[in-house]
Amino acid sequence: MIVIIAPENDLPNEIEILTQLFEAGLEYYHLRKPHKDYTAYSEYINQIDTQYHNKIVVHDYHELINEFKLKGIHFQEQNRIDHIDNPGRYFKGLDMFGKTISSSFHEPKDLEDCYFEFDYHLLSPVFSSISKKGHEGRGFNVTHLDKTVIGMGGATADNMKAFDILGYKGVGVLGGIWHSDTPIAVFKSMVAHFR
Repeated sequence: MIVIIAPENDLPNEIEILTQLFEAGLEYYHLRKPHKDYTAYSEYINQIDTQYHNKIVVHDYHELINEFKLKGIHFQEQNRIDHIDNPGRYFKGLDMFGKTISSSFHEPKDLEDCYFEFDYHLLSPVFSSISKKGHEGRGFNVTHLDKTVIGMGGATADNMKAFDILGYKGVGVLGGIWHSDTPIAVFKSMVAHFR
């Protein structure tokens, strides 16, 4: 399983590259644009061909799930801490039928202790981040966890096996794709690994 996270700031040709990634088989695109408001999020989604909307997971403005036919919603760590104790109230008014719910974690213990059943969990940093300088990898081993854990931090086409050994069911990629000169080739190489 490969999750690609949007670059924080818009890049030239971003939508064009994203479309090629979808064409190459991308199933999980996490839309995380901390500097955009609701309107800007909507405008961004509207630039993407509607046939690919069901592959988009939003990190912010979860109510967009009612406006677009999206794949799901994602809780960043603080958002999860703030809301998941009363999920009934949080999800009221959101059309979540058939949608995914995921969350970010930065400590394996927090992930292990989380009672809410997310479809998958992003755990970081496994290896040192490519996009965030100073985010040193911690080599978390999750082989003992009976949950779908996706490893994030430093994922490249060359270290997929290292994620496997540590027990991850997939990788979350940001810098490994968006900082690459050949993002489509890198993605295809990662896909080939998980086949």
